[in-house]
Amino acid sequence: MTSTVNPSTPRRTDARRTLRSVADLLDAGLVTPEQAPELEQVARQYATAIPPAFAALIETPDDPIGRQVIPDAAECHTEAVEDPDPIGDDALSPVPGIVHRYADRALLKPLLVCPLYCRFCFRREHVGPGGGVLDDAALARALDWLRTHTDIHEVVMTGGDPLMLSPRRMRAIIAALETMDHIHTIRIHTRVPVADPARLDDAMADALDTTRSMWVVAHINHARELTPQARAAIRRVQARAIPVLGQSVLLRGVNDTPDALEALLRAQVSARIRPYYLHQLDPAPGTARFHVPIREGQRLLASLRGRVTGIAWPTYVIDIPGGYGKVPIAPDYLHTGADGYLRVTAPDGAIHRLARERG
Repeated sequence: MTSTVNPSTPRRTDARRTLRSVADLLDAGLVTPEQAPELEQVARQYATAIPPAFAALIETPDDPIGRQVIPDAAECHTEAVEDPDPIGDDALSPVPGIVHRYADRALLKPLLVCPLYCRFCFRREHVGPGGGVLDDAALARALDWLRTHTDIHEVVMTGGDPLMLSPRRMRAIIAALETMDHIHTIRIHTRVPVADPARLDDAMADALDTTRSMWVVAHINHARELTPQARAAIRRVQARAIPVLGQSVLLRGVNDTPDALEALLRAQVSARIRPYYLHQLDPAPGTARFHVPIREGQRLLASLRGRVTGIAWPTYVIDIPGGYGKVPIAPDYLHTGADGYLRVTAPDGAIHRLARERG
């Protein structure tokens, strides 16, 4: 949807209020009255939430920030390749709140609520205000499952966004995981540091303290998301000796140019965040407008080889539809020539033949 909102129109956003409805978006000047009927139809399927800190970054509705979070009429159109559960979470959930895809780790989803609702989310059929929090009984059952599966060594807390929990509830969950000798690593996957940085306050950062190996993985898609407030929130975590990794989704109109992707990676490194994953978009319903073909993604990433430090180089990955796991799809720099010699492509595109390997 190409917005006709006039970027010079004064914004009337309440700096204290999350935008949650078409009426809110109209009042903020982010959509037009002509768009409202179609957007009400979108709202019947998918939640909207744009916290004040994130809304303040939107310069125009179609800019790289607005595009991620402002609903679009195209979301009501589902293409043949799209799936409500594109990576097979439902089939791999032995009990509510748990997804077990890999032998040594499991996802724990204590809630299905987020600070903002990205229009490309692969869990968009499940997350929203009605998703709620696992009640005490359901959470106990999920923790019991982890307790009895001693082959699980890592728990990835996701959702929804686990930093939407209260610090008290977060401490209780981490304390329960600490009683399980086989759990040695805990990961928190979150959008909160950039979406609603004030929520990641000292109380929440303290709640993440644990005797286990704790990692925070922040979802960041554009360099402008790393505001001074977001960086301060991230530093609160880092100050407690918790490393922060970054993960991003390759998105059309957001970070699909060499300059935009380079700026994103550099911004993360400058904030002491190690870029971890660049995700190929999962084919959730109504997300086609964000799709970047894999070959284009490979060329895009290859264009940055030699241009940015290896510290900033993420692993480009795809979650195989159907729940078959995540695999790298990075550019391939090595191939075998007709003469049987290996050849490698240098960052400048030149091809070099290697000597025959020994042994």
